[in-house]
Amino acid sequence: MEIPLEIAFEGLEPSDSVAARVRQEASKLEHFYHRITSCRVVIDKPHQHHQRGNAYYVRIHVTLPGGGDVVVSRDPGNRRAHSDVYAAIHDAFAAAKRQLQSAMRRRQSRVRHHEELPPGIIAKIYPYEGYGIIAAPGGRDVYFDRESVADEGFDALEPGQEVMFSEVQGEHGAQAVAVRGIAKRKVH
Repeated sequence: MEIPLEIAFEGLEPSDSVAARVRQEASKLEHFYHRITSCRVVIDKPHQHHQRGNAYYVRIHVTLPGGGDVVVSRDPGNRRAHSDVYAAIHDAFAAAKRQLQSAMRRRQSRVRHHEELPPGIIAKIYPYEGYGIIAAPGGRDVYFDRESVADEGFDALEPGQEVMFSEVQGEHGAQAVAVRGIAKRKVH
């Protein structure tokens, strides 16, 4: 994230263990979609109800580059799960992940796809950073990231492996999408 994670507590004392859980869940979101600009999480315990016990509200605001922010507000309603702050946090982040997936699908559908190109070859791959470079026909290098690889196959790709892909114009030039490994053979 470009801006550090913000955690706020309303109606309850700040808790290191609750903040640690929020950081853990936010880290999972960032691993899932590495282009998150900022994330603000509010843990709220507005008042106590004798019949429903302690209810927790969790609000999450995730800022994405180019707009289309993700906003989650989990009202516990009558669900007993939200009498547990950790369950409320988990449910809110699960909803945020679903919204991020939706935002990613919308963005991909707005990108103009070109025809599928002849096979390229994985020139470099950076598994920890989540991206790589394809040596495309014509001697061009085309960037791709973990989210661009079909069927969650990013970790199976190796340098020298042939891949099929479609090319789009991304924010920083040519970018591969719908990357699929052709076979586990290496081309030299």
